[in-house]
Amino acid sequence: MAAIPDPLSRHTLVMKFGGTSVGTPAAMTQVVRIVRSEKPRWQNLVVVTSALSGVTDLLLRMVRDVAVSEETFRADGAELLQRHAAIADALIPDADRRRAVMGEIGELAGRVVNLCQAVAVLGEATPRVMDAVASTGERMCVRLLAAALNSEGVAAEAVEATQLIRTDDHYTDAHPDLETSYGMTRQGLAPLLAHGSVPVVTGFIASTAQGNVTTLGRGGSDYSAALIGAALPADDVWIYTDVDGVMTADPRLVADAFTVPVCSYREVSELAFYGAKVLHPKTIRPVIEAGIGLRVCNTFNPDHPGTRLVAELEQQRGVIKAITTVRDLRLVTVEGRGMLGVPGVAARAFETIARLGTSVPLFTQSSSEQSICFAVPAGATDRVVEKLTETFAHEIYHRDIDSVWATDEVGIVTVVGAGMKSTPGVSGRIFNALGMADVNVIAIAQGSSEVSISLVVGAADIKTALRVLHALILRPEKSHDQEIHESHENGKRENEDR
Repeated sequence: MAAIPDPLSRHTLVMKFGGTSVGTPAAMTQVVRIVRSEKPRWQNLVVVTSALSGVTDLLLRMVRDVAVSEETFRADGAELLQRHAAIADALIPDADRRRAVMGEIGELAGRVVNLCQAVAVLGEATPRVMDAVASTGERMCVRLLAAALNSEGVAAEAVEATQLIRTDDHYTDAHPDLETSYGMTRQGLAPLLAHGSVPVVTGFIASTAQGNVTTLGRGGSDYSAALIGAALPADDVWIYTDVDGVMTADPRLVADAFTVPVCSYREVSELAFYGAKVLHPKTIRPVIEAGIGLRVCNTFNPDHPGTRLVAELEQQRGVIKAITTVRDLRLVTVEGRGMLGVPGVAARAFETIARLGTSVPLFTQSSSEQSICFAVPAGATDRVVEKLTETFAHEIYHRDIDSVWATDEVGIVTVVGAGMKSTPGVSGRIFNALGMADVNVIAIAQGSSEVSISLVVGAADIKTALRVLHALILRPEKSHDQEIHESHENGKRENEDR
């Protein structure tokens, strides 16, 4: 029988729970169980939480509903309180504690209502006001979760990250001052950890030097956990969500999708960019740079090992790691024989699209320079084509550009795996598999890092392409540790055998 490790040999763990992990009484009960089970195993434990699932959307809807009526946004505020009260009733049996927590949550909800009234008077909501409103969900949740933990005998204290993370004043997507934030985090959390308490910290939010609330944008709560982990520093950061780690494909589209045991930073960055439900690249960077362990775990299946993320993964058991997709796109093409040697066509095209605020997840150009095409969201396509036609009106008139046009709906299917780099024949296997399934590839793009290959296919072919390409992934048969330490020779032999 293996010896039980000394709990104090594992020093500091940061655990982050997403909105679905805390969104219902049953879900938050599971979070409390997980934290309570991990507490004896770590000398220091920090919990970072998002708002309850759907609450941030509800808060932002309150601001939008100002234009409808005061009755409407007050009804939204009542719904906000009801959702938190349902969890408090289920998880906080002590009446005095429950009353105190709901009193604080009620005050926060009241401030949002006041802000909505101010917006109604002024007729607009500034980014600073939007951050003040959007941050409220996390501020409510930490109070609720800390009280729930205390009710189960786990000493915990709610902490607002406005006291830990300092940012610039780029509201709604603020950038942290790392040096200042790391110092503030250590200073703010050290006393609580020294007394054996579990800080329950707001994700997503921070503050400026003037004390104004800011938010960290997409992936904000995960980013908060990474920053806190790097500041302490932690031994590990565990990100809890509602799936068993990073999946080889979307299980809703590929029935036999499974968890990727180990994933490199580059791989997960590509997966995140192309639509997979994984961490945003900015979340990972502070942890990886600090040499801290990072895992993606499932709140509702805590015994599953999830996915371990590492800086580099030279030993590859399989060449292809995962498949992901971005749907609801169209491909816009600018083409003309007169484009050959004409400088600035791509620059002008992208400048036009940027002015529209439209994202471009993929772009490719023929080597003859006679056409350039890029994917844009389907809903923005007509506007993009219209503005590009205006931009190149002179070239179209002089027949340097023949046309600007768009395809029907398409999707981007991206094959990801660091093992593809310097491995011959990968593209051949991919295109052969698609050809055998009668899937037509409309366009292709590959990054210089060779970690991914992106293919554009028709909307009707997306599921078929995912299923066919997923069959090229080797299913793991070994543990996480064995996966990490497996030799390159064994991995190469398995790929050849396949």
